[in-house]
This record gives sequence, C-alpha cells and structure tokens, in this order.
Amino acid sequence: MEKLRQWIDWAEAHPKVWLDCVRIYLGLGLFIRGVFIISNTRAEFIQTLLQRMEYPWIVTVGLLHYIALAHLIGGLMLTVGLLTRIAAWVQVPILAGAVFIHRGEGLMSGGQSLEFSALVLFLLVTFAISGAGPVSVDNGMPKLKPNLTP
Repeated sequence: MEKLRQWIDWAEAHPKVWLDCVRIYLGLGLFIRGVFIISNTRAEFIQTLLQRMEYPWIVTVGLLHYIALAHLIGGLMLTVGLLTRIAAWVQVPILAGAVFIHRGEGLMSGGQSLEFSALVLFLLVTFAISGAGPVSVDNGMPKLKPNLTP
C-alpha cells in the first residue's frame, strides 16, 4: 500500500509527464493511421473515402497524400516531441475535415467515428497550444530568446 501512495504522490508532483504520455500515445496512433492509409491503397477504405469526397480525382489524390504524410511524419514528431506545435497544427485541418465528414453519423452511431475524430481534434488543438512537455526533444533544445535591445 505504501508503494501505491508513493506512485500517487509522484504522479501528483509531475502532472506534465502524464500529458506527455497522452502526446506520445496520440503521435503513435496518428503514425499507425498513416501506415494504414499507405498500406491499404487498394482497400475498400480508400474507395469509400474517394466516393465520399466529391472532388476531382487529382484533388482527392493530393489530399490523400497530404493526409498520409502528415499522419506519418507528424505522428512521429508528436511521439518524440519534436516541433510539437507545428506537428499538431498540420494535423488539425485533417481532423476538422474528419469531424465534418462524420457529422452525419451522429454521436450515437456504432462506429463512433465522430466521437473519436472530435477527441483527436481536441487533443491536437491542446498540444498545438500547450506544446511539448518535459519528456520531449523540444524540451532539450535551446530556447531562442528575441534580442529586444536596439
């Protein structure tokens, strides 16, 4: 029981580390989603997505490449905490589009795509504003301070 109390005390003293855990998990999830999109180019998932988007094929193909690269590279950047704010902001339009696409399903659907997309969007905006925590590459990089003297 004493060990549990020590863990709880440590967790309460280091709240930003838990936020880093969420950032790492989110980054890994986005990276895996990017791998899924790239590896399933002929799957029904892509065909369904292409049919839902009512754009010319060249626009759709460009969007799919943007989404895949943003999830792959941005997911890795979020995972390690490298340029966290930029990596999160690059993902925000994608998830805003996902929320827009799934809005017709409603909140009580079996697939829960709307809820999950909204949750990921919320987390991305959170990290875009707050940045990386103590367990990140960003935290180890030197801070640039503007020179305000003339």
